[in-house]
Amino acid sequence: MFIDQFRIGPYLNFTYLVADREGGDGVVIDPSYGIDPVLAAIDAKRVKVRYILNTHSHPDHCAGNQDVRERTGAKVLAHRVAPLKQDVSVDDGDEFKSGPLRFQVKHTPGHTKDSVLYIFEGNVATGDTLFVGECGRTDLPGGDPAEMWDSLLHRVVSLDDALVVLPGHDYGVTPTSTIGREKRENYTLKPRTKDEFLAFLRE
Repeated sequence: MFIDQFRIGPYLNFTYLVADREGGDGVVIDPSYGIDPVLAAIDAKRVKVRYILNTHSHPDHCAGNQDVRERTGAKVLAHRVAPLKQDVSVDDGDEFKSGPLRFQVKHTPGHTKDSVLYIFEGNVATGDTLFVGECGRTDLPGGDPAEMWDSLLHRVVSLDDALVVLPGHDYGVTPTSTIGREKRENYTLKPRTKDEFLAFLRE
């Protein structure tokens, strides 16, 4: 398996090309603005892109959906409440495959109602739910601080420490991390009651 991480677009977005091998089956996660380098890699590595995975519906995470779809014939996959044109709708706990690669969906509302994580082969694509050293904003339309508290302090911290974190933006000191490292170092994952977390976000 390989994972190519592309920092593209004006907002330091990360788009990922994942496949079991060159010439094999794969997915594109969060195709952002400026998708051309990703399309070039798909062609160069002859990846059969089966799905386009959107962690949420903000434009900087799905702007390249149509370009990837037109190039590859891939199906757009997103949470069922995402206001996107979807070929496959998923919900918490759903699983699916792209060739030999297995993916699991974990619903993590807070940044948006449709935010999800994709867990696969020792990795977790966290979108804008969890960054390296930070978490996503909750003050945009669809954001909810109480839901973010539940997503971070119950759903994210319950994940396997060994999972490699693939964030949606290059906002941290490193481009990737692990769940274990984030539990130790990310101040947004510090144990807090809901009231404490809401006060923390207001600060």
